[in-house]
Amino acid sequence: MSKLIISSLQELTQYEGQEMGISEWHTITQEQITKFADATLDHQWIHLDAERAKTETPFGATIAHGYLTVSLLPYLWSQIIDIRNLKMQVNYEIESLRFNQAVTVNSDVRLRAKLLSIKDLRGIAKTRIEVTLEIKDSKKPAYTGIITFLYHFNA
Repeated sequence: MSKLIISSLQELTQYEGQEMGISEWHTITQEQITKFADATLDHQWIHLDAERAKTETPFGATIAHGYLTVSLLPYLWSQIIDIRNLKMQVNYEIESLRFNQAVTVNSDVRLRAKLLSIKDLRGIAKTRIEVTLEIKDSKKPAYTGIITFLYHFNA
């Protein structure tokens, strides 16, 4: 998959209303889930106890934290687009985020993104991006939502 390369607000504006692309598949491992649990102090057994999750949940295995899957947004987004000539990028907002399907351990996920809108705030690009985290071999996505990034381009 070829990554979009953007160097200015004007270039980014050309993609308004269009699908930007799809990331590579990323496997959610138990090690990643465990490290996320340690980092966030969320040690709920459905994420960590494989034997109990196998017998006591409808998932049949441990599941990734919903927020772990959300935290993958910047990583997966960077596989779709390479925005250059930036002073900085700021995570601004997440709206209408809906978790649709649990992500079981060793599942592959990927991000699909569409640029809904872009506004020029005196040289700062405010982008609203529709995101869908797809799960390989699943009809339902892990989540859907809209994220907003602010891109501060160099003059």
